[in-house]
Amino acid sequence: MRVGIDYRPVTAAPHSGIARQVLALEQALLAEGCEVLRFSMAADGHPHRQLAICPPGPVAGNGLHRPRARLAFELGFLPTALREQRIDLYIATANSGLPLRRPSTLRRQIVLLHDVFQLTLPGRHASGLHRLVYGGMDRFLIGHAVRAADAIWTPSQFSAGELARLYPRAQPRTSVLPNAVPPLAMPATAADTDLPARYWLVVGTREPRKNIPFLLQQWNALRQDGHALPDLVLVGDRADVDTAQAGLAGLHWRAGLSDAALSRLYHDAERLLHPATAEGFGLPVIEALGCGTPVAVATGSALDEITPAQSLRFDPREVSSLRNALLVAAEGRGGQETADVLIKAAQRFGAGPYRQRVAQLLREVLQ
Repeated sequence: MRVGIDYRPVTAAPHSGIARQVLALEQALLAEGCEVLRFSMAADGHPHRQLAICPPGPVAGNGLHRPRARLAFELGFLPTALREQRIDLYIATANSGLPLRRPSTLRRQIVLLHDVFQLTLPGRHASGLHRLVYGGMDRFLIGHAVRAADAIWTPSQFSAGELARLYPRAQPRTSVLPNAVPPLAMPATAADTDLPARYWLVVGTREPRKNIPFLLQQWNALRQDGHALPDLVLVGDRADVDTAQAGLAGLHWRAGLSDAALSRLYHDAERLLHPATAEGFGLPVIEALGCGTPVAVATGSALDEITPAQSLRFDPREVSSLRNALLVAAEGRGGQETADVLIKAAQRFGAGPYRQRVAQLLREVLQ
């Protein structure tokens, strides 16, 4: 069977969470004996112009998400390319991306819908006009993908439920495919000497739903009241919060990390905090668990599904709930599972279970 996959997420941001899922899917399809063809856009000289099937005109790496480029790809290039390459099954990998004109030769098409936050929550945009244009484009393309897909794969029951709330008719075609999260390699690098021996870790700060300002406010207030809370290490961009919060005492920012450096942070952290008000999966939580690091997570979204029952939890909108969780964690009480228990919980999302689930879903969609 000839399977086409949308490789644009890998071209645009090869180290992103979505790109990692595209690569995991690629390997799972190859393990099933599928002939996999990649479809993307790329700049002149980019290696993906040789690896993938691309339109003749080059596209800059930062231009793949622009409306004109997306429409040209999905309306103009993709339908013809899928027909010429005799693709049996096409998988869009980033919430949208199915051909706007489905070729008659295409037996099945699938969309990986990671979440619907583009439709339900405010994002971070450069301007009001940018928000209006990209918001309209997201509504159009995601709506098309949901209606046109023969199957929709989401990483969590939470995302499946949110999708059903917006598009009730999609529910019978929706299945859960938990993300693949291979364990990070044991760090070979030395500990970061600029960090204290004891710290909590937060990974991901960009979107408002990550709830970082609220966490920083309550963490700082408790420290100001004399409570001995550890320092915080934030993996993200300090521009994601206001200047006053970004410069708080005891706050350490890290960005542009290698896998080895990130693994070092996970292994050395006393605990990972994940305060998001909405999360479609929660990849940093699984990465932390895979390193044997305890977590404290917000309730109310997909984090409820992926986190061990004993883990420390809090309401991400309630001051008293978050403060109590921080105090409990600082005192070493609650959610103190052994490293073996945490690692075993993370193994549910390894390459083996992921490939088995992909194989099962492929059988279902091709019946």
